[in-house]
Amino acid sequence: MFQFLRTLIVGNRSTVAGAIAQFQRFENDLQQDFFALAAKSGKPRGLRWLSCEWLQELLIVVEQDSQLISAFASVNLGFEAIEGGDMEEVEAVSTIRDGSAVFHFQNGSWGSAGRVVFNMNPTRAAEYIIPAAAIVLHREHGA
Repeated sequence: MFQFLRTLIVGNRSTVAGAIAQFQRFENDLQQDFFALAAKSGKPRGLRWLSCEWLQELLIVVEQDSQLISAFASVNLGFEAIEGGDMEEVEAVSTIRDGSAVFHFQNGSWGSAGRVVFNMNPTRAAEYIIPAAAIVLHREHGA
């Protein structure tokens, strides 16, 4: 089911294991919270969020200096143009977009600001946002 790529001595190993277990336990709730926040964000400009398909790939990393634990989940996103907006006549609006939803573990719980990194799988998104991170869990396609 899950593949642990690296065991780290990160401040407290039980913190990382607990964070992973908590993410797995509350994954559906986290997905719903993410969508609600992302849909309210006003980004991308001129578009309304219609759908968010959660794919199998998930990457959890630990930033080596700050010890911040983050998760990147693969998603396919659907949008529609807001009536009267700049994007209303753009044909590509209805094209499904891929990206990675971003979550962080802080103060003992997971959360999201509704941030998505478009056009990047979880590995590329993690490298882009947190270059000095170590992978602690990688759930791949079809796992």
